[in-house]
Amino acid sequence: MIHTLLFTIVIECVVVVGYCVWRTKPTAPILLTSIFANVITQSLLWIGLNLFFQYYLITLFIAEILIWVIESVLLHLYLANQLDLKESALLSLMMNLTSFGIGWFLPV
Repeated sequence: MIHTLLFTIVIECVVVVGYCVWRTKPTAPILLTSIFANVITQSLLWIGLNLFFQYYLITLFIAEILIWVIESVLLHLYLANQLDLKESALLSLMMNLTSFGIGWFLPV
């Protein structure tokens, strides 16, 4: 779990920095929110996958949607991020699609 968490944080931080530069948003608070959100959501993901291992792909699909929603809300709620709900949903989607897409092909 620690390996996947670190991998996810590194990949998603790269996406966050790129997004912040592109949209001229404050990088530090968004990075901190992203890391905090990942610790929570990755823990929930691993709990869910361990509880429902026999339904791995369905659990993974549902969990990824929930992760996207949770991270979007957390990114939006922290006012220092200066993200409206649409921006936070887009950023969270970009972060999660990138880390999921790369992670799907890695032997972790």
